[in-house]
Amino acid sequence: MRTAAIVRVAVASLLAGRLSAQAPAIQIDSNLAVPMRDGVVLRADLWRPAGTAPTPVLVYRTPYDRKEAPSLAAKAVARGYAVLMQDARGRYMSDGEFEPYRHEADDGYDTIEWAARQPWSNGLVGTFGLSYPGAVQWLAATRRPPSLKAMVPAMTYSTPESFWYSGGVWDGSWLDWTWYNIAPDLRARRNEPGPTTDSAAAAVADTAMPRLRALPLAALPDFKRIAPWYYEWMRHPPGDPWWRWAAVGDSYGGVTAGVLNLSGWFDEPYGPAGAVDNFSGLVTAGAAPRTGLIIGPWVHGVGATRSTKAGDRDFGPAAGIDYDGVVLDWLDRFLRPSDAAVAPPVRVFVMGANRWRDLAAWPPPGVRPDTLRLAAARAGSSIGGLVRPGTRGASRLASDPANPVADPYHGTAGAHDYRSLTGRKDVLTFETAPLTAPVEIIGQVITELELDASVPDWDIWMQLYDVAPDGTAWNLSGFGTALQRVSYRAGGPARQLVRRGETVPLRLTRMVTANRFLPGHRIRITLSGSFVPWFSRNLQTGALEFDSTRTQAGSISVHHPRSLVILPVVPIGE
Repeated sequence: MRTAAIVRVAVASLLAGRLSAQAPAIQIDSNLAVPMRDGVVLRADLWRPAGTAPTPVLVYRTPYDRKEAPSLAAKAVARGYAVLMQDARGRYMSDGEFEPYRHEADDGYDTIEWAARQPWSNGLVGTFGLSYPGAVQWLAATRRPPSLKAMVPAMTYSTPESFWYSGGVWDGSWLDWTWYNIAPDLRARRNEPGPTTDSAAAAVADTAMPRLRALPLAALPDFKRIAPWYYEWMRHPPGDPWWRWAAVGDSYGGVTAGVLNLSGWFDEPYGPAGAVDNFSGLVTAGAAPRTGLIIGPWVHGVGATRSTKAGDRDFGPAAGIDYDGVVLDWLDRFLRPSDAAVAPPVRVFVMGANRWRDLAAWPPPGVRPDTLRLAAARAGSSIGGLVRPGTRGASRLASDPANPVADPYHGTAGAHDYRSLTGRKDVLTFETAPLTAPVEIIGQVITELELDASVPDWDIWMQLYDVAPDGTAWNLSGFGTALQRVSYRAGGPARQLVRRGETVPLRLTRMVTANRFLPGHRIRITLSGSFVPWFSRNLQTGALEFDSTRTQAGSISVHHPRSLVILPVVPIGE
């Protein structure tokens, strides 16, 4: 079924819910049938300027109901674009079975090429979207659709190993995502019992979540009939070749579209490194003139990019951006070429300085690795040192999965004051002396640890903080970016349990951030064996949390001076 309507709205007034007689006309074609190569029909709405010649087309594909049109759509029409908004396969009004991400490469290709052939299209196609609507762009790009000329995949991943897992640890947020965002529509489509709207799922979450998170994770009955893929994911460890269908890194050389990669320092754990990896991969493949990177002080979501705050920390009036304008300006560059000046390829927000820095490359020119070695706490202190040179010794950390370290902010994203973690037996803290001059870092923070433990498997979490003179300890990235399960230290899929007394080296490389540590501030890191609810718990028995309930407490020893942190120090920007 196809319906059409022509409405007169001013774009700004449309977003404010008001009508204006001076607005451009927008034609809305609803419920368009877009055929896929296997005969499945996906449904879409088209917004376009009324009564104009063929235009470039922007494609937005989502599992979250296309009827909730992004604010960018009306602004794009005002710039002369047609915007096609489509329900993903098996979601809302689209046919087929939903299996997250699995069909998005082919479905994205087919949708882009279908849009390019329509009479209202001039054959040039761009894509936009954040999170899942960002991932679908990369997956489609792996198929090299010839009509795709520009894309803005925001806040999304680069590898399956950093998306479903982080350092070999299962990302527990997949449970929340499935419960809140995906399962309700699947129940409604199949007439299954349980909440059938997002609001209904949220209303019962307080009572449902403790049961849903119970061990073993794979025994959860709630999704068996509606989301078998949830359990299939758990059956495949990181590094399993099965995940190749979700990989994007092997395809950078074939991407000819202009790609803007965008994330936030407090985005989901996969986001900042995903943006950096995808940008760097494109540059290495020869796409430097047509790729960009923007990372700001934001949590996950479009709305977050407009905010000056992330969590409890305010980064000042420069922190927010006009996300819609940034996306459209990038798409204009490739779909509506002009003589306008081209922005620098890399733009990052430096926390502490609370200002943006434009960079010619990533890693930043002039970056200098600064090695700080972990040193045991002195008698009477609970805080070890970050020093040059190191000293001999070891620090011991208690780790009990039955009583894990819990985020005092209950897993709320953003920057918070984590001074309360200091002094705990299950958290090790190391910091520098107060700085006598400012230190600015931009880039990859590398942690190298030498460890042994009383248990055959364990996880190690690292976090980096800026500690103010009054003791406020701000985290500088989201939790889970520097995380490793020891049994997956070689990457998987095989696990390597640890013998008692065996010393193992670990290298954590996924954290990226940017911060200026001011004079009088301290650079701090913490180490712990858990940090719920961000990721699943290591049972420390050698068994996996998918299949077992038994836990084992233990202790982890961190050896000095071979345990260290390497900071990416850059010249202070003016």
